[in-house]
Amino acid sequence: MKREETVDYHIKSAWHAISRMYNQQAAAEGFTTAIGFVLININSKDGTPATKIAPQIGLETRSLTRMLKTMEEKGLIFKKPDLVDKRSVRIYLTEEGKRIKAISVNTIREFNEHVREVVSEEDLNGFFSVFEKIQLVIDQVQTDKGVDINKPIFEL
Repeated sequence: MKREETVDYHIKSAWHAISRMYNQQAAAEGFTTAIGFVLININSKDGTPATKIAPQIGLETRSLTRMLKTMEEKGLIFKKPDLVDKRSVRIYLTEEGKRIKAISVNTIREFNEHVREVVSEEDLNGFFSVFEKIQLVIDQVQTDKGVDINKPIFEL
């Protein structure tokens, strides 16, 4: 099977193209796509528990910890003890963090609007349906084989 005939090749190449586009736009504003994704997952009004952010964006906890430290040093976020669970820390956005979050949300919204101008609602629904089925296959393979999601299942 040629790589162009595999599902994962198309997913990966599309994601890399999207990621490059987002990185270029983020760099023009002085931040990274990763920082933008973290900011998007922080509640602008109530903050977000630090422990909830990593799972939402698929990051390892230690990677997020380093990123949060950098974001705090850049004045994008600040930390406060959780009022309900004193063992937990909540992450809040500074005004600059809110500004960068708004840029990130707008960038994603604009890209999706451009896609919707070119791709019909019917095609998008089919696309989403296919991705749901792919996720079911991934979940099943992992369940059946006790697969570590960080290790490749197959070698081509």
